[in-house]
Amino acid sequence: MKWLQSVPWNSIRVKLVLGLLAITLPLIALLIYNNQYSVRVVHNQVANSNENLIQIHMKQIDAKLTEIERYLVGVRMADLNVQAISDNLHEDDYILTKTSISRKFNSDMTIYPYVEGIFLYSISRDDIVQSYRNTITYSEIIGSEEMIKGEVMKLANQSASSSGKWQVVSVGAKRNLLQIFGDGDIYVGAWIPASALVEPLRNAKSDASSTVLMVDGNGDMMYSTLPIVDETIDFTRSFDKYYLSGKNDSYLIVGEPSTKGAFTLVAAILNKSILENLPYLTWATMIVILLALLMLPVSFWLLRRVLILPLVRMAGTMRLIGQGSFNVRMEEVPSSDEFLLVNRTFNRMLSQIEELKIHVYEEQLSKQRTELRHLQLQINPHFFMNSLNILYNLAQMKQYSLIQEMTMSLSQYFRYMFQSQRSLALLKEELQHVIHYLHIQQMRFSNRLTYEIEVPEFLRTTSLPPLMLQTVVENTIKHAVKAEGSTMLTIEATLDDLAEEPMVCLTIRDNGAGFSDEALLAFQSNRVLIDDDGEHIGLWNIRERLRLQYGDKAWIECYNDDPHGAVTEIYVPLRTQ
Repeated sequence: MKWLQSVPWNSIRVKLVLGLLAITLPLIALLIYNNQYSVRVVHNQVANSNENLIQIHMKQIDAKLTEIERYLVGVRMADLNVQAISDNLHEDDYILTKTSISRKFNSDMTIYPYVEGIFLYSISRDDIVQSYRNTITYSEIIGSEEMIKGEVMKLANQSASSSGKWQVVSVGAKRNLLQIFGDGDIYVGAWIPASALVEPLRNAKSDASSTVLMVDGNGDMMYSTLPIVDETIDFTRSFDKYYLSGKNDSYLIVGEPSTKGAFTLVAAILNKSILENLPYLTWATMIVILLALLMLPVSFWLLRRVLILPLVRMAGTMRLIGQGSFNVRMEEVPSSDEFLLVNRTFNRMLSQIEELKIHVYEEQLSKQRTELRHLQLQINPHFFMNSLNILYNLAQMKQYSLIQEMTMSLSQYFRYMFQSQRSLALLKEELQHVIHYLHIQQMRFSNRLTYEIEVPEFLRTTSLPPLMLQTVVENTIKHAVKAEGSTMLTIEATLDDLAEEPMVCLTIRDNGAGFSDEALLAFQSNRVLIDDDGEHIGLWNIRERLRLQYGDKAWIECYNDDPHGAVTEIYVPLRTQ
């Protein structure tokens, strides 16, 4: 399932491969089906032909067996000698009667050439009168006598007048059909070799590839016109329709059961000879299938070389472009004219896009510089108004020395401000500027404002956007310094060298009331807080300047300290490019 999910089903290469398989595989399946259908048609025709022949001969055999049955019943019921021998005759009369019966049997056997023996058996005298062919051997005569006695005694023990169906019996190695009629003491019967019934079909089935045989109810072979070497043929199956059997289904089997006994006349046709008329079709089908199977990998290779590989190269290039790499180009490799035209046009378009991107990038840089200057100008008027208020108050109090001191601090402050149009400044310059600013504010708030600066010397050369520290300090002066109590302001700098890129963390904290919930919510949602005092753009200003200057490599965080106080953290890279 994981492998199936990883397959790019919507890609052109997968669709092309599936389309090729969807065309080729049904054609191969159609050829195979057509070949199998032709084989089935031939099998049906051959089976129907042989089945008709077997049915005709089976009916003839059943007719012969019925004729013998009528003869035996007539002998038992109407023959005077047979009737007389059942009486208590004198020995001489018995021998004369027995001789007459034997001559009759010999004469009647000429009428039934397929009968090998006719017999009469007297249970009381334990004597047999039988007539048989001259071809029978002495051992077969002895074996037939034993067989007759055994079968007659079975009927006598069952108190049956006949054996009913013809029975399959063996005399030596020969399989025979046996029928017996009688009751009480005298029984007459006849036996017919299976070979005598089957052998006439040898001429009807002169083809050496087909064999006619007779099998008993257990599927054992009684006789066959030709020897069958394959011992795996199954004759126990139903003969309602033909079937294939033997090793590798090498024989087609059709049969017709007899109505006179538990035996079946069967035709076994060699399957190879049946299909000898289909070699060209079979071989042609196999050749086409093999060619189709061989053409599949060749087609895949050509499809991959001519179509899929150029598409994969195009998709890989577009994927790189989607990731922002506009300096890549389509590789110039031998390919179709259409793909060469697409590659050249695509490379030309990429060059134009890259030039356009450079122009747009330069315009964006110019726009960012304009925005940075605008943001810096948003700060300058804010502090300038506060400074004028301080000087005004000192002038009212006639604090001329403080006015001179503050004027000097303002001079240093504004000198730095006039130089702050650059995009970056050193941390030590920013700290010195903040000290001037705090000195001015201390004149304003007297003993209510104190500060500490703890920055290692090796971090003082860190670059950051100008006037950023002053914005946070100014925000503290505005919101943390109150009329009652003193406010402590702390500025710290630490190095985080465990990050992927070394970062400098500037922390500005105070012991005031901290940020309001509205201010923190506005900061987290990246919007300007607006209240009764107007817009509060200081922290938003810092965030925007960091974004314009560093992208996502610098940020600002604000939160309240425990138990109170506001904390602002500014993260900038140690080394700024």
